[in-house]
Amino acid sequence: MTDAAMTDRLLDVIERDILPKTAAGVQKGNKLFGAAILKKSDLSLVLAETNNEMENPLWHGEVHALKRFYEMPKETRPDTKECIFIATHEPCSLCLSAITWAGFDNFYYLLSHEDSRDSFAIPHDLRILKEVFTLDPGGYNAENAYWKSHSIRREVDALAEPERARLQARIAAVSKSYDGLSAIYQESKADNDIPLN
Repeated sequence: MTDAAMTDRLLDVIERDILPKTAAGVQKGNKLFGAAILKKSDLSLVLAETNNEMENPLWHGEVHALKRFYEMPKETRPDTKECIFIATHEPCSLCLSAITWAGFDNFYYLLSHEDSRDSFAIPHDLRILKEVFTLDPGGYNAENAYWKSHSIRREVDALAEPERARLQARIAAVSKSYDGLSAIYQESKADNDIPLN
């Protein structure tokens, strides 16, 4: 599969499988982060989930997806080494650790920590990295003994035209959807009891 075809599939999953769940979750007061797990062999969807912090502040989109993944019967659950992990937003320190502990050797993300802070007014990812781990933005090791992370945007920026422009337009449309969800979340967050809203 070409890089462009792979990116199209990742964006399809974000648009069709994660975003609808996230839209419903934001209506309940949850943040706008989601995740999905695909099989490497055929890029079929194993599951998609979204943030569920209104139930438990630890149920970030990625962690909630991992919770649901490990609730699957073992005989139907693929090995994590046979899977691709997708995060709509660059994983925070909690989610980076969860992906690692779950045994995934990769993850892809669309929107960065800086997007979370600047576009979505959720600065906690970068603040925690700085305050707890003394790391500057991007300071975690993006390729290490456990996994390799992939910025979908950076991978698209490295493609040749016309695929680059086409996929950048798709990303802009998805980002606009997240902008709308962010506005809803920001209007309602004072009414919820999420500790770091």
